[in-house]
Amino acid sequence: MKKIFSVLILLFAFYSVHAQSETDANPYQKNNEIKLNLFAPLMGAVEAGYERFLNKNSSIGISAFKVYEHSANEDMNYYISPYYRYYFGKKYASGFFVEGFGMLTSIDGKKIYAADHTTFTEGKDVYDLALGAGFGWKLVTRKGFVFEANTAYGRLVFNADKTDHDQVIKLGLSMGYRF
Repeated sequence: MKKIFSVLILLFAFYSVHAQSETDANPYQKNNEIKLNLFAPLMGAVEAGYERFLNKNSSIGISAFKVYEHSANEDMNYYISPYYRYYFGKKYASGFFVEGFGMLTSIDGKKIYAADHTTFTEGKDVYDLALGAGFGWKLVTRKGFVFEANTAYGRLVFNADKTDHDQVIKLGLSMGYRF
């Protein structure tokens, strides 16, 4: 058992040295990134994201959005959105990009107005899946700081008839760090 454990540690050490020599060659070639959307607090929410780079031109990621003040954002409650991005920039995973995304979302139900049209009751929250596409631009500094602007549009797939909305929009002006 000790021999197997020792061999695994040795293999891991060789792999770590090999991986480190590859990433030190290019300061932009780091494979992970975390971001915080600076635009979300204006909508009474918070949004954070993580992105993992597959190669120079593509990545996968996930972002999470949560509303904390419902008076500013009356309809959306939260979403979790995985995405795939393809980059067209000359530097490693930067510049102009396009993305395809899925979104698991919670949106307020339909508003049912009374006969006087001043009072209404709201239906139960609707959980749905949205699919969409978007584009954006990313700048990466030599120190690893990231600045990103993006926009995306999608449509609800299953329960659009149970809410007053059948579409989703993602807007982002994010700042983060690549490591």
